[in-house]
Amino acid sequence: MDNPRCAPSPLPASVNVPRLCVSALSGGGGKTLLSLGLARALAGMGVAVKPFKKGPDYIDAAWLSLAAQCPATNLDPYFLPPPRLRALFAHAVAAVRAARQTGADGAALPLALVEGNRGLFDGLDAAGSCSTAELARILACPILLSLDCTKMTRTAAALVQGMLHFEPGLSFCGVVLNQLGSSRHESAVRRALEQYTDLPVLGAVPRLPENPLPERHMGIACRGETLAEDAGRILDSLADLARAHVDLAAVLAAARAAPPLTVEGPFWPGQEAGAAASLHAARPHNESSALTSAAATAAQTSRHAAAAAATAGPRIGYVRDAALWFYYQENLEALSRAGAELLCLSLLDHSAPWPELDGLYLGGGFPEDSAPELSRSRHLTALRGLANAGAPVYAECGGFMLLAQGIEREGRLWPMSGVFPVTACFCPKPQGLGYVRGRVTRENPYFPQGLEVRGHEFHYSRCHWSGEAPLCALDLERGKGMGQMAGRCRDALIHKRVWAGYTHIFAPATPCWAPNFVLAARRFREEQAAARGGSRLE
Repeated sequence: MDNPRCAPSPLPASVNVPRLCVSALSGGGGKTLLSLGLARALAGMGVAVKPFKKGPDYIDAAWLSLAAQCPATNLDPYFLPPPRLRALFAHAVAAVRAARQTGADGAALPLALVEGNRGLFDGLDAAGSCSTAELARILACPILLSLDCTKMTRTAAALVQGMLHFEPGLSFCGVVLNQLGSSRHESAVRRALEQYTDLPVLGAVPRLPENPLPERHMGIACRGETLAEDAGRILDSLADLARAHVDLAAVLAAARAAPPLTVEGPFWPGQEAGAAASLHAARPHNESSALTSAAATAAQTSRHAAAAAATAGPRIGYVRDAALWFYYQENLEALSRAGAELLCLSLLDHSAPWPELDGLYLGGGFPEDSAPELSRSRHLTALRGLANAGAPVYAECGGFMLLAQGIEREGRLWPMSGVFPVTACFCPKPQGLGYVRGRVTRENPYFPQGLEVRGHEFHYSRCHWSGEAPLCALDLERGKGMGQMAGRCRDALIHKRVWAGYTHIFAPATPCWAPNFVLAARRFREEQAAARGGSRLE
């Protein structure tokens, strides 16, 4: 549910947002290279580029953020209905405009750049549910096609004709040709498109000798890895490619020709009334004045501080480091809006102990790449202590692996916190990939029993149980989760107030999650205070 203290404020009936959606005929059609090159090149020209990624994707979104120097936002019709998607889109663009506003003239409208996923019409079913085309229709967003022209000329026109007329309600602004072998090849494709279609060619990119983006088992290498240390140089080279081979002025003009977008209401109720300004900022724990200030220490003896401690928001930590960094910003914001004070932590930084916490959120990531360092982390003891003491700990995918007995990779077992009697065994191929839909079957602090939960999974590990497999809290109708148990795929282990599974959720699609998480953290704090004979002083 939304924060009951915040009353919705109306938004304008329509907003003018320059925007375009980069898509292709299929996955591997060049849309990621084009999106990154456009974002980097346009940002270098002083354009405020707000990147979006269609679908549940942390890695491409991270690269888009780096290219545009602006955090990317995920948009997914699987999680939100059209009015909520439009509201999220408008909210994210407005935040960029507000951040860049200067002087009496205000700020220029940001350009919203949406990178699609897979082929334009590829969705969950034959009807194309949740496709990039559906998202483009919802946002009234012009589509820029990236067309792989490998070993074809006139056929390119047939493919483009099919794309233009396959579904109604779409607006195409142009096509960028790629994988061109020569100037002669380019000329032949251009002539065919001019003769058989009316879609303008806005760029022609030559065949590259190799993929400039580093790859790993889950796609593009992510920031923080050795392969991605060259990310700045790689993105600059893609920007050079876009400047040399794409008509950037025409791309800008197409984006600015997008029609006004109707927005039915605010994404976060009350945000226009200033609620967003009151949010707790997520910050590293060693920057918290409540922990480092001598004045705060002295105030612990005052009755005023004691009263404030009783009503202060519970402290919920979340781990963001090279091992775990898969978080939707909206999930963190939902927790903050529900009243939590968020503390950014690291499992790999051993320099200081964790602060006192009332709850812990463990997102996904690549713990298998940091398994040796994680197995030596002093914070695994704190993690296990929180779980066993009854603190709410919510763990998704990589976070779940930290709660296992260990992570097994290439015949080597790296011990983890051991909260659950399971080993996460790393495999060469994906063990779960795509959208998840399941029903909650066991009592837990986060979701009522019977609730349908939608999420996604992408994991290369599978579960090996030490003894009989325990009961899980999520009965999956779609997805793999932790595998088959009693004839059905299941996910989500429960231990006291711990929820640990492979499923990632998007908090705005499951609005009970954040307030219930914060409520559980508040109750845990009260229990700890009662056990000590008084309120914890901040």
